[in-house]
Amino acid sequence: MNIHHLELFYYVARHGGISAAARHMPYGIQQPAVSGQILQLEENLGVALFKRQPFQLTREGEELLAFIKPFFDNVESVGERLRQNFAPQLRIGAAEAVLRHHLPKVVQRVKETHPGFRLVLRSGFQNELEGWLQQHELDLAVIPLHRKPPPHARVLPLVRLPLVLLAPRKAKLKSAEELLTRGKLTEPLIGLPPAEAISEVFQAELGRRKITWPISIEASSLELITQYVADGAGYGVSISIPQTITHRDVRVLPLDGFKPVELGVLWLGEPAPLMRLTLQHMQAYAQETWPESAVAADAATGKAEGTKAEG
Repeated sequence: MNIHHLELFYYVARHGGISAAARHMPYGIQQPAVSGQILQLEENLGVALFKRQPFQLTREGEELLAFIKPFFDNVESVGERLRQNFAPQLRIGAAEAVLRHHLPKVVQRVKETHPGFRLVLRSGFQNELEGWLQQHELDLAVIPLHRKPPPHARVLPLVRLPLVLLAPRKAKLKSAEELLTRGKLTEPLIGLPPAEAISEVFQAELGRRKITWPISIEASSLELITQYVADGAGYGVSISIPQTITHRDVRVLPLDGFKPVELGVLWLGEPAPLMRLTLQHMQAYAQETWPESAVAADAATGKAEGTKAEG
């Protein structure tokens, strides 16, 4: 039997006649062509499948319809499932603040031209993100670039963000220097784990100034640091991302003389078209959001002006 003939018969039986079937076919076909091919099917089988006037399936037609109906009923749904299962996938890892406050706008721009891809988001600390990237569990990892990247990783620097000191508003400090030049610091310090870039860069400059101020409260996110400072638990060290440091009970003090934290994107190998487009939109977003702090770089090669990716 001709599969195309079976499809035509399915539509004839479903819509109650040849003329109605021709109108509802998912592709263009004229009524005489449908009629002619149904006749060929009946001749091949040696039976009449339906009565024309009024339309009614014969016993043989009902038997054939019962056989083919489950297949043709599910053709579209199976196709949709397959399209979803094999849609392009993009897996991005970053700190919670990046995923929450900045990545949505990048994803929205990517979807304007690539609406059908599947997005996987994972938040974590830098060591976790680098590990997931090397284990091929991530396509792109947005992380600080204060140390040598993993072997074979390609790097696209995005922005250099200054460190800031968060103080309880009731502390009445006018500057961070006012606190740092007091001598021995007994106030609790709230920050990310010591291995995270913000803490490393901050402690490195404190060490250069011969200031000892270890972290007393270790937080898992920048938002937590801000909240604990607002609650009066101590002082916090963070970076200048307004969405994570703005609070009515917190005073944001610049840390002059401290190195900024550079953020960038890491990936392995030649980027797929969807990855390349995402990198371009990430770079454009960084330049629009932080015009004075964005890093000029080539999104196609993963090299910044004046820098070279290690590995």
